[in-house]
Amino acid sequence: MDKTRCDWTKNKPLENHYHDTEWGVPLHDDDKLFEFLVLDAFQAGLSWSTILAKCENFREAFDGFDAKKIALYNENKVQSLLQDKGIVRNQLKIRAAINNANLFLEIQKEFGSFDKYIWQFVNFKSIINKWKKTEDIPVSTAESDAMSKDMKKRGFKFVGTTICYAFMQAAGIVNDHLVSCFRYDGVLQ
Repeated sequence: MDKTRCDWTKNKPLENHYHDTEWGVPLHDDDKLFEFLVLDAFQAGLSWSTILAKCENFREAFDGFDAKKIALYNENKVQSLLQDKGIVRNQLKIRAAINNANLFLEIQKEFGSFDKYIWQFVNFKSIINKWKKTEDIPVSTAESDAMSKDMKKRGFKFVGTTICYAFMQAAGIVNDHLVSCFRYDGVLQ
């Protein structure tokens, strides 16, 4: 039986798997939230398919997205990452990941968890949208604007409102599965 999915998967196996198992599922695990934050920053200006294809390489290159390890990366590690053909070799994004790891750890100290910090922008409950067509889905919202503004004020990099909204979609902070998608009801809290 064929499943009706969101259009963006283009029915490609890697996209289908990500869509069916991760995208839009409300996420409260700090480690996974940090991973999504890093990957969404690397995705800026690129297709999500590019990032998905390199996801395992990213995981290996960035020590399993361990924020404590990444926060300690030095110039030698940056140069090593810039030579790694398995990831997106963008110096600004690599340096942003290190910067953001340090700020992520600061937020954990301040709020007790990154989860508590990031979910405050939606009053700790997923926004459930009812989109019928992909074209109706916005690239940003008032909530992603507020998230972006606060994160930038704290010094985060690559956290513009569009990136924040993509992060919100991935982490299930918003449910942007189309109502016709078989996952729409499956990700509801």
